[in-house]
Amino acid sequence: MDLYDAVRRRRDTRAEFTGSPVSDDVLERVLAAAHSAPSVGMSQPWDFVLVRDAGLREEFRDHVAAEREIFASSLAGERADTFARIKVEGIMESGLGVVVGYDPSRGGPAVLGRHAIADAGLYSVCLAIQNLWLAATAEGLGVGWVSFYREEFLRDLVGFPAHVRPVAWLCVGAVAELPDVPDLERFGWRHRSPLASVVHQDRYLPR
Repeated sequence: MDLYDAVRRRRDTRAEFTGSPVSDDVLERVLAAAHSAPSVGMSQPWDFVLVRDAGLREEFRDHVAAEREIFASSLAGERADTFARIKVEGIMESGLGVVVGYDPSRGGPAVLGRHAIADAGLYSVCLAIQNLWLAATAEGLGVGWVSFYREEFLRDLVGFPAHVRPVAWLCVGAVAELPDVPDLERFGWRHRSPLASVVHQDRYLPR
């Protein structure tokens, strides 16, 4: 699979996981791709916690379900009906959770390039996640980024120290297929905007 094909095929996976385990060599390649991401000042401020324990995954699933209900209660009408059809996680089905953390202390007290943009380290972690996602897609795996959680809950669940920020719980696993259309578009929650609507020349011009 070439790069552009991986970009086109990448999906936020929910219902397609088969539960088959990911082989150690494939997982090593995917994590190595994540660890090869560019980072501000070469700080490499990421950590990856591989969560296979069923009890931990059940705890996280229950927490996510409670947060889903909180969000659902804020919706009404067509939005509520649409959201009710959307699956927001594949925590148990995937068999593996990869929790990605951001350690701002990595790289020393003076991180080259971060003095003016405090969030540059956080951006670096997001680049590692994208590398992981594209590599997983090229390997035929699915990835689902779960965002219905409170950071303090996930930090405690996986044992991150207080200064490490949990950025993502990624469900990673074998899939029966990767759908042609993203779930949120397929269910009518949102649709991808055309490229021309977000490209500006020289200065930002409101649309």
